[in-house]
Amino acid sequence: MIPQAGQSWQLEGQPARQPHEYIRGGTIKQLTLFRPATGEMRAEQVERATNAVLHPWLKQELTAVLEQCPPAPATPMIGCRWVDWDWHDDAHSLDERFPVLRVLLIWDNLKGHLTPDMVDWCRDRGIAPLYTPLAGSWLNMTESLQRIIERRALGGQDPTDATTLMSWFSAAVRGWNLDPTPFRWGGKRHTRRDRAYARRHRLGGSGATTGVTIRRRYRSVAQHHRSSIANKLGN
Repeated sequence: MIPQAGQSWQLEGQPARQPHEYIRGGTIKQLTLFRPATGEMRAEQVERATNAVLHPWLKQELTAVLEQCPPAPATPMIGCRWVDWDWHDDAHSLDERFPVLRVLLIWDNLKGHLTPDMVDWCRDRGIAPLYTPLAGSWLNMTESLQRIIERRALGGQDPTDATTLMSWFSAAVRGWNLDPTPFRWGGKRHTRRDRAYARRHRLGGSGATTGVTIRRRYRSVAQHHRSSIANKLGN
């Protein structure tokens, strides 16, 4: 029996199955905006996440975010210029064409996220859309937060309809925002792992490690000298 990657261990060809009491209800989508620096989460539960649903909601939430931001500086600093985040050939002209950069919007490389109308709306308001690389959704912290909210909302539960799903997810989001957790790369957990790894000992130059030292027999310089002289005399 070889454990397979996933939330549960199953043999190949034998996927996890639901009990006979399980009733499959409706499905929902959760539109999410996440600010890693503060942990604040803006979310909306919908049955479909088409562009006709996503774009109006996104414009509404981004407008609210801009209202909370400090006024744009008269002289853009490093990091607040379009050329700092856009590497196209004409990137140097973006600072003349668009307002001062105020918000970075990181999202996936989906076709709907590249809609010219949505991209132009963002740029006209000082919002720079940045896209994660293909097959790089793991770089998007919102994906991690959505998994946390899903576990909190559905852990040990079997909802039977979309309305119940929406109410549970909405409650989980409200609970998260009561005491949000900031996300950042290389945080305290990463530091603890580095300290723990530094206390280990490499084995034979490989990636394997051990928590205890392996006893080795070392000879003193004098013993090594005497052994060399004895070998020469013997020859």
